[in-house]
Amino acid sequence: MPQEQDPHAIIKITELSKVYMQGDHDVHALRNVSLSVFSNEFVAIMGQSGSGKSTMMNILGCLDKPTSGHYSLDGMDVSRLKDNDLASIRNLKIGFVFQSFNLLPKLTALENVELPMMYSAKPRALRRKAALYALEKVGLEDRVKHRPNELSGGQRQRVAIARALVNTPSIILADEPTGNLDSQSSLEIMEIFRNLHAQGATIIVVTHEPEVAAHTRRIVTFRDGVIVSDTVNSVENGSGRI
Repeated sequence: MPQEQDPHAIIKITELSKVYMQGDHDVHALRNVSLSVFSNEFVAIMGQSGSGKSTMMNILGCLDKPTSGHYSLDGMDVSRLKDNDLASIRNLKIGFVFQSFNLLPKLTALENVELPMMYSAKPRALRRKAALYALEKVGLEDRVKHRPNELSGGQRQRVAIARALVNTPSIILADEPTGNLDSQSSLEIMEIFRNLHAQGATIIVVTHEPEVAAHTRRIVTFRDGVIVSDTVNSVENGSGRI
């Protein structure tokens, strides 16, 4: 069974709600949600449009703040941090992978992966070494000098994953990471995530696709702003392995 709430969780969401104003009406995107994620979990957050999964993703990624409740990341309550502090948390503790890749077109793969370290005090040589290592982990050591327009969609997403890894974040947060990819590239990207999970990474994938969620170990499903199921996934898609 999924773990119960625990003070030692990497992520601990407690009675969290998010309310938006839409004209004269309140829209309850999340309603008193509680959730814990532990080190080295591989979790899918699922739900259709309007279910609350995108709002949850924005809060987990420190891109938005809850209206009420608490969000603890690595033991720090980030629910009420100021924007500058949230930006620092995002850079140091969260590795983002987006559906649209979000790569800078004029930079090489290596330079794109180095970007999250540009605001650190690391010397350039160390930044370069860490970026090369991250690209090796996703199998792109032979594409370090290529720019995004010289790469396939799957390769661009691999660069984005390497960029997410480079600061050794507490969690990797992937938002519809296969949404712009063909079936074969999607399988390859999910295999990379599985390998990273096997190496100890904590990964949360936000998706509406059951085929993507089937690769993860735990599936949390949202509907109408609440969690309607939280289950351990016993069989990974197409692999026959647990």
